[in-house]
Amino acid sequence: MKRTYSGATAGKGAIYEWDGNSDVGQGRMEILDSTPSQIRIKLDFMKPLEGHDIATFTMKPDGNATKVTWAMDGPTPFLGKLIGVFMNMDTMIGTDFEAGLANLKTLTEQ
Repeated sequence: MKRTYSGATAGKGAIYEWDGNSDVGQGRMEILDSTPSQIRIKLDFMKPLEGHDIATFTMKPDGNATKVTWAMDGPTPFLGKLIGVFMNMDTMIGTDFEAGLANLKTLTEQ
């Protein structure tokens, strides 16, 4: 997989792009906002299916820990709605969200 980093070196304006095989596809991420309590990222998927979403990570203190919520919002074209009728989105991408949050937990606790 080819990876490219551009824009700001960290925070708002930092860009990550990837281009790989059919398993990872092609896309781009750009940090739109970054505060201690929230990070918003613009996601543009080009292949295998085009999609444009905003991912938001919200962090809230929870005792001696931090609760992280990861949400994705964006338009759903007709094909996406049709797929949603026959397939459970949590089943399709839920494990990816869980793995991503587990990786975030591991990195922040080191």
